[in-house]
Amino acid sequence: MKLHLRGTAAYDEALARLTDRGDDDLDRVAPAVTEILHAVRTRGDAALAEYSLRYDGAVPSPFAYGPAEMAAALQALDPALAEVLRFSAARIRSFHERQVEPGLRYTDGDGVSLGWRVRPLARVGVYAPGGKARYPSSVLMAAIPAAVAGVGEVLLATPRPTVEILAAAALAGVARVFDVGGAQAIGALAYGTAAVPRVDKIVGPGNLYVACAKKLVFGRVAIDGIAGPSEILVVADEGADPEAVAADLLSQAEHDEAAYPLLITTTAAVAGRALAALERQLAALPRRDIAGASVRANGHAFVVGDLAEAARVATALAPEHLALLVRDPEALLPAIGAAGAAFLGDFTPEAAGDYLAGPSHVLPTGGAVRFSSPLGVYDFLVRTSVIRYDRASLGRHGAAVAAFARAEGLEAHARAVEVRLRPEYNER
Repeated sequence: MKLHLRGTAAYDEALARLTDRGDDDLDRVAPAVTEILHAVRTRGDAALAEYSLRYDGAVPSPFAYGPAEMAAALQALDPALAEVLRFSAARIRSFHERQVEPGLRYTDGDGVSLGWRVRPLARVGVYAPGGKARYPSSVLMAAIPAAVAGVGEVLLATPRPTVEILAAAALAGVARVFDVGGAQAIGALAYGTAAVPRVDKIVGPGNLYVACAKKLVFGRVAIDGIAGPSEILVVADEGADPEAVAADLLSQAEHDEAAYPLLITTTAAVAGRALAALERQLAALPRRDIAGASVRANGHAFVVGDLAEAARVATALAPEHLALLVRDPEALLPAIGAAGAAFLGDFTPEAAGDYLAGPSHVLPTGGAVRFSSPLGVYDFLVRTSVIRYDRASLGRHGAAVAAFARAEGLEAHARAVEVRLRPEYNER
């Protein structure tokens, strides 16, 4: 992990590079992804089978899993793990039930009835990656908010689903699971095939090919965002436990070689103790090769002058995960402008948020928290504006609407108002 002291050129250069970390090079894989998407769109299930054979060495059998297979997987799961999944699912569901949004109607002072109607999406596709690790937690974290929102059908696409994945799907209310991964899975969900229905929105993380595919199909379907490597920013003051700091950094480094473990601290001594602890813990980590590559390539520790500067740097970095290992995290949090999920205090490890605290762990990365939010019930709802005039209220607004329309050169707009204001116009 690289150490950067305040006031040095290296400090400024590293911070500048990290604030642009969201500029992933999707162009590198775009030609291959475009070819895959075209094949899936034109040849459907035959293309899915071809890519499964090419990348996974076999055509999936079965290709789809329904409620019976998912229920059987939950039944077959180790009882202790099944109970953990149920506990996690209950907490995730409880949190997201508080996000359910009702519609609204009101009548303003001019007698116009206004408001909005809220409805859930009809069908959503969740993608769960199947690369270096499998994530039943991500199935719960993405599918349960959709189910709570009232989505009519939640589908899951994931390569080679394990019994844990199928069990999580059962608990999350997934209707069907499809054994398909990569860009071809995104294409199947976006365009539809004979076996895979077209969805309204695709959510969930994935590799560079999946991210590129989501970007290319956006517009035909909605997406939650373009996910990049996982990241954590730990802010530690002089009282922080270096072992906890190191453990939090490694909890994200072990995800992927491209992950970003970042540290901001107020003294060089704290940084030194934390980095020493990180090296000790890394040596005993089962995924030390992955975590070590992440630490070497993307690990940075910034020594700042005080917590006010720490807040400014944290805001500039706009991290996916923000861990505040400081004496008064509640006081520091309002000074930090952008973070996907904030973990406050010495007893709040980021891992708790990954598995069962409640909020979805599907978060924007690469600084995208500047303009986007964690996955939630609101991601699966759409709104319809509702407007109703009567004769009296249209009479109050009609002249202004017609004048505005004519100012824009749109005569038919003006006449559409005036025809209704004729004395002989029939009101029903």
